[in-house]
Amino acid sequence: MAEGLFGRLAGRGKAAAKSFAMSRGEEEWRRALSPAQYRVLREHGTERAGSSPLDKEHGDGVYRCAGCGQPLFAAAAKFDSGTGWPSFWAPLEGAVETETDRSLLMTRTEVHCSRCGGHLGHVFDDGPPPTGQRYCMNGVSLDFRPGEKPPGSGGEDPYPR
Repeated sequence: MAEGLFGRLAGRGKAAAKSFAMSRGEEEWRRALSPAQYRVLREHGTERAGSSPLDKEHGDGVYRCAGCGQPLFAAAAKFDSGTGWPSFWAPLEGAVETETDRSLLMTRTEVHCSRCGGHLGHVFDDGPPPTGQRYCMNGVSLDFRPGEKPPGSGGEDPYPR
């Protein structure tokens, strides 16, 4: 998949060194993921803006990690950021972790799956209420499950106000 200059420069070439609950060797990851998923989830790449059909997905459901299947975001937290990437104002509790990303000669906050360490995207402080955050995710790192309810939600809103 052609990612353009931005995608190639954003990648750091390897997944985080931290130990995660779910792990695989690099060859296992290559077999389990598509080349585009591997590039983003394991090498910290970035898909081209506007290339993911999930950016235009507006149905109810749950967005899971494409690497390990962990639920990450409820559709109720998704919004149209106009950036060309699926965006959310909050993750499910405990689903993601963050770390400082100093690639591209700037400092950003990287978001990764708390279970497998897969790179998902970045979070910015320019999102809508109630959090003011924009979790700008690569669609290829997500697996949307239409109609699925967030874990432990019992069908109620996972983001009570």
